[in-house]
Formats: sequence, C-alpha cells, structure tokens
Amino acid sequence: MKVTIFIFFVLVPAYFSVSGQTVRSATDDGAKPVILEKNEGELRVRRRPLGADNVALPVPTSEFMLKISPKNNDSQHLVMGTEQIPPGGRIRTHRHLEQDEILIIQTGEAHVHLGVREADVHAGGTVFIPANTKIGLQNTGSEPISLVFIFSAPGFEDYMRCTSVPAGTQATPVGVEEMRKCAHEGHVIYDDLESAQQQ
Repeated sequence: MKVTIFIFFVLVPAYFSVSGQTVRSATDDGAKPVILEKNEGELRVRRRPLGADNVALPVPTSEFMLKISPKNNDSQHLVMGTEQIPPGGRIRTHRHLEQDEILIIQTGEAHVHLGVREADVHAGGTVFIPANTKIGLQNTGSEPISLVFIFSAPGFEDYMRCTSVPAGTQATPVGVEEMRKCAHEGHVIYDDLESAQQQ
C-alpha cells in the first residue's frame, strides 16, 4: 500500500516565545545591514553658537558622521557615528535623558568630566556614560581627537542634525532658543542652556 505524505510550510510572523514572553526576531525591525568604510556616512558640520551679543562664539567647529540611525539604515535600537574634535574643541557638559552612550577615543587625548569624576583619556580609551549622567569633554592635546560614539537608542541624533548642516553647506550660527528646541527634540539637557534660561 502506498502512503503519500504531504508537508505544509506555514509562513508566520517573525515572533517566537521565550519563557512565555513574545520576542520579535531581530530581522523583523526593518533595519538594513550595512558595511561602511571610514569615510562613508552622513557627514555634517556643527553650527557655531551665538553669544549674548548675537555674535557667533569663536569656538572651533567640528565635523561628525552619522553612520547608523533610523534615518541612515532604519536602526531602531542603536545610533553610531564618528567625530573629529580639533585642539581646544570640546563637548559641552550635558546629560542624555533616555540613552546610555559609549565614547571610544581613537586618537588624541581628552580631559573628561563624567558624573563626579575627572580623568585624562588617551587614544584607545573608552568612556561609558549611563543615561542621566553628566558628561563633558575637552581636547587638551595638540592633535584632533577622533572618536566613535554609540547610543543605546535613537534620539540624540535629532539634536545633532538640528544644530548642524550637511558638509559643504553654509553653516549659519545657532541661537540659544533654537538650541533649547533642538535639545528638547534630542532628549538632552545642556548645563549652559539651563543656566542661560535661569538668568
């Protein structure tokens, strides 16, 4: 007697159960895999802030490159990019309300304020910044700092885009009120913007 066996394949959404909880497959969030060379990504230039007299402050401008983000490759879980900070340049003291951040110093040296700690960090050093922890950084060396930044969730890149322009575009200065609006969009609080608001 002949027996015919039929095998049916059923397509189901990319979800599975672990300990009674439904978990979405990593391939279901729409993020696009990418391979990027060092000079590939969304290159942007920071706008100079305006001082109290409406004149752009004489701070060195810096470039950064967004590589991984919702707008770059539909990533919903990570934001990653690189930045060049010239000698004398700095990252103003701030805290991220919703994201952890990792900084990886590739070249140069920086003086870092992290929470209640201060330290000099050299090429190859790593700084981990939990959400709601104050961070400030100053390039104290004679060469540019090249660093990698990684965020645990999207958000801050909205501030970064709001206060910068694409490379090759004229960078108009940015005023305090516009910076406050950008900071709100990027889930970040800057010490100098807070103190200016209280004056």
